[in-house]
Amino acid sequence: MRRAHANNEGGYYQPTAQMLESENDRREQELSSKVSALKSLTIDIGNEVREQNKFLKEMDEDYEKSGNLLQFSMGRLKAITKAGGPKLWCYMFLFCLFVFFLIWVIVRFR
Repeated sequence: MRRAHANNEGGYYQPTAQMLESENDRREQELSSKVSALKSLTIDIGNEVREQNKFLKEMDEDYEKSGNLLQFSMGRLKAITKAGGPKLWCYMFLFCLFVFFLIWVIVRFR
């Protein structure tokens, strides 16, 4: 609600309907621009959420594939260890020596 303002002669005047209407139109345009900016922002957020969900789904599939590969490898290792024998222990010993040698070379010639 508007209050009456004093004019130069000390009298008061009331805002005209035309002035109020133009101010309402101006505020309506400001509000409309803010609403359109918010709408654009929410659309962008929705697009980003959909894209991130797609990436998460792909990452989940990759983890599942990795898990399956690890299960397959563990199965093969179990089969090898069940086969056992001195040949397996010889390979394990040679592999350990090779790894220790590589570590020694890396540390020595750094």
